[in-house]
Amino acid sequence: MSVNNSINVDLLKERQNASFDSEEFAALFWQGENKLQMKRFFETELLSDTEDLHIYEYLSYEDLYTKALNDCVKAAEKLKKLQNKINPDGNEIYPTLMMGPLAESLMPLGNTFTVHILMFTRALKSHGTDELYQKFGKRADNFEIIGTYAQTELGHGTNLKGLETRADYDRKTDEFILNTPTLSSYKWWPGGLGQSVNYCIVVAQLYINNESKGIQMFLLQVRDEETHMPLPGIDIGDIGKKIGFNGVNNGFLGLKNVRIPRTNMLMRNSKVLSDGTFIQSPKSQLAYLPMVYVRCMVVFNAGYHLALAATIATRYSAVRRQSPINPDEPEPQILDHVTQQHKLFPEIATAIAYNLSASKLNQYFQDTTVAIKKNDFSRLEELHALACTLKASSSYDATAGIERLRLACGGHGYLTSSNFGNIYAKISVTCTYEGENTVLYLQVGKILMKKWADVLAEKQLMPTMSYLNDWKNSKTFNWNGSWDCMIKALQFVTTKKTEITFSHYMRRLKMGQSQPIALNNTGIELIQVAELHACVFVASNFFTEVTGDALAKQSNELRAVLHNLLELFLLKTILRYMNFILLFINLTDADVTDLQNRLEEVLKRLRPDAVAICDSFDFHDSVLQSTLGAYDGNVYERIYAAAKQSSLNSQPVPKSFHTHLKPFMQGKL
Repeated sequence: MSVNNSINVDLLKERQNASFDSEEFAALFWQGENKLQMKRFFETELLSDTEDLHIYEYLSYEDLYTKALNDCVKAAEKLKKLQNKINPDGNEIYPTLMMGPLAESLMPLGNTFTVHILMFTRALKSHGTDELYQKFGKRADNFEIIGTYAQTELGHGTNLKGLETRADYDRKTDEFILNTPTLSSYKWWPGGLGQSVNYCIVVAQLYINNESKGIQMFLLQVRDEETHMPLPGIDIGDIGKKIGFNGVNNGFLGLKNVRIPRTNMLMRNSKVLSDGTFIQSPKSQLAYLPMVYVRCMVVFNAGYHLALAATIATRYSAVRRQSPINPDEPEPQILDHVTQQHKLFPEIATAIAYNLSASKLNQYFQDTTVAIKKNDFSRLEELHALACTLKASSSYDATAGIERLRLACGGHGYLTSSNFGNIYAKISVTCTYEGENTVLYLQVGKILMKKWADVLAEKQLMPTMSYLNDWKNSKTFNWNGSWDCMIKALQFVTTKKTEITFSHYMRRLKMGQSQPIALNNTGIELIQVAELHACVFVASNFFTEVTGDALAKQSNELRAVLHNLLELFLLKTILRYMNFILLFINLTDADVTDLQNRLEEVLKRLRPDAVAICDSFDFHDSVLQSTLGAYDGNVYERIYAAAKQSSLNSQPVPKSFHTHLKPFMQGKL
């Protein structure tokens, strides 16, 4: 019962019968043929010795952390070696590839260095002074020191203004004194903080002469560089086992009268002079820019992992045969069941939609970063709103989609070796880290209230909200069912829902409610308009990318497939928000019936191409790590081989039989 090298016959037929070239789609998905081939080159060079992820489930918690840390070190060594081989003076391989999809395969238990790379080093460079970066930043870039970013506390997360950690300036010694005065002020959750890092950036309330100056960032050494022992005043450790990411070594940090030099405050923006003078940042939101970047990455990861899950479920559905549609015929591939197509294909389209949105959002971030360097802060509010709403919508949609895809695989989807559990754990956590989704939606809802006031004042709006001005005076909407119509319908509905929400908010203010109370009481509707705003962006961007000039060089066959995916995504979206649409648009029974008919028709059109579309995501088997989703489709052989690896199967009779079961059966207990 070994896994053979041949391709499952059903999968082979699926690939042969596809209407387009999956290689062409793969090049588009990975943003160019060069990037696609480079990705494959790296996979060939680096993934040849990866192990089956599911066997790690049998490790103890400590062994799991040790294995994860070993994987991180081995990954760094591999990437360094390859960098020196190809371009010794560059950094495009190391440390760049310590983050991203390839890194996830090299470090499947979780990357202990994620926060070091994604936030610690970036914050030192973007928020620290040149002197601080010269002293610590370059060492951090070379992993001579390893750090994390300690913001979240045991008692406070998204509400940064409520953080309790204090940094009091001592003018006599030119130092800050850091304290976590209560248990709830302990830093909690930073990746690598437990036992892996020796430095961290602590986000704390700055006090000068016992007067609060707001949230600032401070560089702090937490462990001795040689012995790794915690330094005086430092209470540090691992927070314990979690649902997932158990190799990341999330930690806690308590501080008692820990002194650091004044120059260890990250002072590229806000500053504290030696005499205690505080110079405010030109834009206080700049302190949150590292977190905004992470939110941008969440959107990419959501689309990426949803595509992973869709690939597994679609390949499995092409191999699995069950439940005859016609009782007189053999069992069909479950992919032939329309209900199965309805579970799978919309998630494929959603994965692509968020992949495109992530690229657009990343461009917004890069453009904003360039503008900030020129002291232009005009784009910050738009970037913040967009990152918040897309982070929330993408993480919610991907979490729900991954679970739907697991359920589509029946009982076998519940196996650890299917890898659905690991994928789900990696994405469901994004609903609550780097800003809890409800709070983020509320922030965007409040921004929409401000912008509707600007609409009434006939002010110009930020580009991604300009549609509010476009539809403010429209009372009715003419529906014709086209793609353009669907996009405009979503804009119209969001505009009208924003208008109504604003009126409810204003009514509460006129009743005498304070602004915070009125906002709280309008919270349900604020979340609804924020979610609709995200929907407008994702749908509009998908439409623009798939129908615009960007695809002019692609084949007609690929454009047809992409148009089918757009059609499905728009239909799914319109049907999902039909409750709001019917409030503002007078759809007839015939209109709704037409939408249902089009949904069923596009599922049929996508059916022959489903496997090939997932092949176009070009996921290496070492990336998928799934017995159900491997490229060869040898599902049952792989499930059996994985079962044989269970530690309980290492001997025919376990010790527990003699110590527990046998005595019980013989009545000796």
